[in-house]
Amino acid sequence: MEDQDFSRRRFLGTTALAAAGLALVRTPIFGAPAIIKNLGKPNSLFNGVQVGAITYSWRSLPGSAEDILKYCIECNISAIELMGPTAESFAGAPEAPPRPSFAPGPDGKRPEMTDEQKAAQKEYGTKLAEWRAKVSMDKFAQLKKMYNAAGVSIYGYKPSALGVNNTDAEVDYAFRAAKALGANQANVELPNDAAQTKRLGDIAAKNKVYVGYHGHTQQTPTWWDTALGQSKYNAMNFDMGHYVAAGFDPIPLIEAKQDHIVSMHVKDRKNKEHGGANVVWGEGDTPITAVLELMRARKYKFPATIELEYEIPAGSDPLKETAKCVEYAKKALGA
Repeated sequence: MEDQDFSRRRFLGTTALAAAGLALVRTPIFGAPAIIKNLGKPNSLFNGVQVGAITYSWRSLPGSAEDILKYCIECNISAIELMGPTAESFAGAPEAPPRPSFAPGPDGKRPEMTDEQKAAQKEYGTKLAEWRAKVSMDKFAQLKKMYNAAGVSIYGYKPSALGVNNTDAEVDYAFRAAKALGANQANVELPNDAAQTKRLGDIAAKNKVYVGYHGHTQQTPTWWDTALGQSKYNAMNFDMGHYVAAGFDPIPLIEAKQDHIVSMHVKDRKNKEHGGANVVWGEGDTPITAVLELMRARKYKFPATIELEYEIPAGSDPLKETAKCVEYAKKALGA
């Protein structure tokens, strides 16, 4: 009995959340045996394939750094692509003004921002750019340490700092922050402007951090080629669900471009012929299992990122659905 009591005390004393000064307020949903075996830490590395999630999957929930960490542990996610606001809020960024409502009015049209709202957004953008140019990386490193202590790594960072209208100082910040967080990539939607991908690639190279270009149904087999040819730090944040909805088979692209893929979003969509709907995993045309098996067989090292975009079924929530996706991937990988 004394040995059991000691083991319990040791377990409680070594959990990552206790070390981080956090407390779980919800009960883990799936993967409990794996979490217990790892002393409270999640583990979504299945037979050599890192399954992760983008924090956008939990966009309807509170998004503080502490909240996101709890969600990772609940869903048995041990690696993430972190959206910008979570890290920037933790690091003390200026508070954003209230977001204007863009819900369609009675006439079905979306309202335009008022002059006051436009002015507030412009002022905030200026303040944020100034903050990004000067901010210390200490809080980003602290965030990395807190997550790592809990068994969660950050492999990707996606701030709103890589656009055409962002300054070079903001772009440089994005890569420096990614590195401080432990990520090897800062991700953004692929610009149509070759001059912009050249600019991003050059600044990425200076920081030795990849810029992962994401796309939706405009993706084609050659869509990234211009950017990839400009810099070895221009890379792909491939979305195979959107690629299927655009009418393509993702497996030939993955085999051809795997050296350029730094992360891959996973979702299940119907193909173009079937309407392209975003559906519960296993109900669409995206070859999720076949791709995960390919990653395992070929030992591809880029993570498979769960992006929860389908409509949440009645009686469920984003955490339960993310956990189901983790279990789906785990089974597909034979873990």
